[in-house]
Formats: sequence, C-alpha cells, structure tokens
Amino acid sequence: MIYSVKNIDKEEFVANKLAEAQINPSLSPKMSHDFIDVLYTYKNALPSDNEQLRTIKGYEVDITLNIDRPYLPVLARPAYTAIPRAREALEKHIQELIQLGVPRKVSHNEEFVVKTPVIISWNNDK
Repeated sequence: MIYSVKNIDKEEFVANKLAEAQINPSLSPKMSHDFIDVLYTYKNALPSDNEQLRTIKGYEVDITLNIDRPYLPVLARPAYTAIPRAREALEKHIQELIQLGVPRKVSHNEEFVVKTPVIISWNNDK
C-alpha cells in the first residue's frame, strides 16, 4: 500500500504566496513541481506583504556593470524627454518601488560608482 503524506505548510505556501504567480505552461508537470519545490525550499528569500525588499537579510545580488570606455550603446544614449503617457506610467512604477523600499537616497559622502542602471532626473517638470 502506498501512503501519501501531505505537507500542509507547503500547500498553504502555494495557496497564499503563489496565488498570483503564473508558471510557464510550457514546463512539464515534473518541472513545474520541481520549480515549486525550489520556491518552497527558499521561501525565506521571498518578501512577504509585511516586509520590504531591502529588509531581507542575507540575500544579496552582485551586478557588475561595464562602465569603462568605450561605453555600451545603451549607456551612451543622451537624455531624452518622456511623453506624458510614458511619464505617468514611469511615475506610477517609481512610486511602487518606493513603497517597496527598493530605491534609497545616497548620502553625499557615500562612495559609489553606479547604484542603478537607470537614472531618472526630472528637468523643469519634463
């Protein structure tokens, strides 16, 4: 006789944390199951509704950007004015990131080269 043991904690994790998640339908059932297992195993790396992204300790990502000359074409682009519709969408997204605590101010005496690949600067409300 084969017995199946239910993992109630994992079922609650899937029902609550992954309720809005969309797993790629092209994955096989085994791959989807394995993916959910990995998410469950490392669930402490995922922020909860009560935590901001930057308050999770012990999870860091090191992103190396090439800032040496010659600059990449994407980095060498001149500044441009956003159309009103794009600016509204950008402002909405920035507010969401601020609520999550992702961006932060950098003090004048803090040493840094590049903290973000995107720099947004409003000039004369444009």
